[in-house]
Amino acid sequence: MTGLSLSLVRGAVTSPFKHAGRPGATLPATRETLPAGRVAPGPLAAYNEICGFTGPGTLPLTYPHVLGFPLAMRLMTGRDFPLPVLGLVHTWIEITGHRELHPADALELTVYAEELTPHRRGTEVTVVTEARLAGELVWESRSGYLSRHATRTQEAPGSPPPPAGERAQDAPGSASPQAEELPAVTEWRLPADLGRRYGAASGDRNPIHLHPVTARLFGFPRHIAHGMWTVARCLAEAGSGTDAGGPGRIRSVRADFKAPVLLPSTVTYAAEGAAFQVRGHSRVHLTGSMAREG
Repeated sequence: MTGLSLSLVRGAVTSPFKHAGRPGATLPATRETLPAGRVAPGPLAAYNEICGFTGPGTLPLTYPHVLGFPLAMRLMTGRDFPLPVLGLVHTWIEITGHRELHPADALELTVYAEELTPHRRGTEVTVVTEARLAGELVWESRSGYLSRHATRTQEAPGSPPPPAGERAQDAPGSASPQAEELPAVTEWRLPADLGRRYGAASGDRNPIHLHPVTARLFGFPRHIAHGMWTVARCLAEAGSGTDAGGPGRIRSVRADFKAPVLLPSTVTYAAEGAAFQVRGHSRVHLTGSMAREG
């Protein structure tokens, strides 16, 4: 059993004993680390293929997040982590690459929890992943994970119901309010086995991504695409920008996850300037923006 699989089992065991929203909850000071080492070529090749990256000799901007995910799971399934890992929703991510990275770079990874923030639907934790090369910070990301629970700001008995759009966001697989549509660039047909293939390449085998039966256990009508696959696919579509005469290298990205992508499905990738989005027939699944060098 891999370290990530052990973390998933530990999370399933410890989650029922954790109570999100507990007054006075604090984050552990633990920093999970992975010693410097080169990227394994096999998993990287599988990741590039499933996400659509074609840039030779460079590491995708999203890949250090994949490398650090087992550390994040170890952190969030620890006894001193205040939120139950089961049911955590990845709501947003920011990534900054301070320099171009290559598979031969021996990256040292560090993951830690930065802050707990009250949210109108529960409590959000910010998890930081950092990559260093010979002691220099060369890449970093911040991710928001939401633990849903009753809050004081939620409606009291007898109060008017929230707008329909807000109620819709609370249900797995439901639509999010429609964002302003960007010009369509291309259409993606996502197969039923996308979650299993990405899970094999990334190591993230969360059951909500694998099969309809396992996804239904968590309230989804069918299994859903990984949010980080969606971000990576957007960046691959935008291009690495390293060709002569092309746009500069993508050095940072911010993405907000709005609604899950059920599998199989067909979605549209749309973009204008620095902004991009992924949308279906009746909802926007992801919105984001990127910045390039130059």
